[in-house]
Amino acid sequence: MVAAKFPYSPMLVDAFHKIPKATWNGRERVWIFPPSSLEKAEEVLSAVPGAAVEVHKLDPLVRRALVAASAVPDLQDLYDRMPSYIESRLLPFQREGVRFVLQHGGRVLVADEMGLGKTLQAIAVAACFPDAWPVLVITPSSLRLHWASMVQEWLNLPSTDILVVLSQSGGSNKAGFKVVYSNSKPKIHLDGVFNIISYDVIPKIQDILLNSEFKIVVADESHFLKNPQAKRTNASLPVLQKARYVILLSGTPALSRPIELFKQLEALYPDVYKNVHEYGNRYCRGGVFGCYQGASNHEELHNLMRATVMIRRLKKDVISQLPVKRRQQVFLDLNEKDMKQIRALFRELEAVKSSIQSCDSKEKISSLKIVEKNLINKIYTDSAEAKIPAVLDYLATVIEAGCKFLIFAHHQPMIDAIHQFLLKKKVDCIRIDGSTPTTSRQTLVTDFQEKDAIKAAVLSIKAGGVGLTLTAASTVIFAELSWTPGDIIQAEDRVHRIGQESAVNIYYLLANDTIDDIIWDAVLSKLENLGQVLDGQEKTLEVDVSGAGKSPIAKKGMVETSRSPVGKKGMAGTSTSPGKQTTLDSFLKRCHSPTDSQLRAKTPRF
Repeated sequence: MVAAKFPYSPMLVDAFHKIPKATWNGRERVWIFPPSSLEKAEEVLSAVPGAAVEVHKLDPLVRRALVAASAVPDLQDLYDRMPSYIESRLLPFQREGVRFVLQHGGRVLVADEMGLGKTLQAIAVAACFPDAWPVLVITPSSLRLHWASMVQEWLNLPSTDILVVLSQSGGSNKAGFKVVYSNSKPKIHLDGVFNIISYDVIPKIQDILLNSEFKIVVADESHFLKNPQAKRTNASLPVLQKARYVILLSGTPALSRPIELFKQLEALYPDVYKNVHEYGNRYCRGGVFGCYQGASNHEELHNLMRATVMIRRLKKDVISQLPVKRRQQVFLDLNEKDMKQIRALFRELEAVKSSIQSCDSKEKISSLKIVEKNLINKIYTDSAEAKIPAVLDYLATVIEAGCKFLIFAHHQPMIDAIHQFLLKKKVDCIRIDGSTPTTSRQTLVTDFQEKDAIKAAVLSIKAGGVGLTLTAASTVIFAELSWTPGDIIQAEDRVHRIGQESAVNIYYLLANDTIDDIIWDAVLSKLENLGQVLDGQEKTLEVDVSGAGKSPIAKKGMVETSRSPVGKKGMAGTSTSPGKQTTLDSFLKRCHSPTDSQLRAKTPRF
């Protein structure tokens, strides 16, 4: 809107009544009218005798953006079409986010900080447009299964209505989603209610996407479109521009590097942001030879985006609405080549289990159980190596978010890979594992706590999980699980302790058909048993499937409370070696062959 302020004058008031859609804002004591009425306002006000009218003309780009934004329909009436079981579980700021998208015609950038539930808000918006389904979701490859799980949980869709496009055959699909492969012959058919693809696949199937009638497109981590030369950017933009509703999600909107925003803005409003040189000269300290790496008129751009296309909240802005600690599962998509050895080991483990069940000799059973435990140890080690590529892929999205975080792992190859990846990405970090001298650890912790430039702490679950205070971060990632619930709680409590001023987000990176199938269920079971012993009531490792707010099917044990499920007492002496677990036999029965249809995914207990 355009605002006008002046000392009271009957002639000027009469003039404003002649301006189309001009209204008086009594609270701010200004006249306001839409940009589309600006030319008429200049004409009417200039004709007022004796009035010195000074009009600060808008830059043409700004004017186009404001006019385009004011022309979109306000769709807030559709908010009531959202199912009540979703709406009632949204946090207040998430409801505000959904309303913002609807108010701005369904073409916006949701730029909330990592951990505030952008995925959930996008799903809630889609729920307001059921007549516009099917939906296309574009996401980094590491988040495809996460998106599929979230859609299934929140919209209660059958798994067969959720189609996931993978770049190669193989991998695990225990949840039963419809899976197609981008290299399938003949051409693939995107016939899901929700269709989830990764950015790297779009150049291969752009013609299919353009010939499909997707009215709603969600682009997660939309900063993947910042490079104008990238194939994925050039292939994605026509798909986004064709859709009626486009929801871009990014926790890192690059406000300090405005040239990286141009392609995202062009995706939303191609008729406004149609000239990179016009944009670059105004907002990127336009340099010679089209080099737009600087920033200028920064406040104007920020205000323009907030007024037209962007909503952004930081955790500190909504801290009073957030739970103290939230846990979330992130399902990784592993390559087939990384899974072959693990599948073979699972088959071998199943054969050993069958032999134990049919054997009558105690001596033979004892020998077979040693073999069984050794196989589980081998699966534990091989699972870590198989998960490395997917973990690093996910880590790249976290780095883009720019937040300070801890990442825990157990095996040396995983710890080494994470550390080397961060160094390669030029991310300042500390590392504490079993080889770190005790005398050096406090210095590293102090550096992490006091230096904003240090963004990551790479920690072994055992060495980095006890006795350290790392409250400068509020994000915790587990690349691997520990056999012992106490190790997990201790590790989480490096940030969830006195001195933490933010809500804590905890992400478990899990992969089906790996050791995670055994450990996740075992950890939940052992936490329940331990909770009953300590407190006389059941305690579970509570998981929030939304990442911010409750799931529509959330029940007991789903959302973290303000304190850890189990205390530290009695946990420190528990070994992490599966071969030494006294409870190992009690959960071995949960370990099935990958071909067994009863093998459970790592879903929370309801």
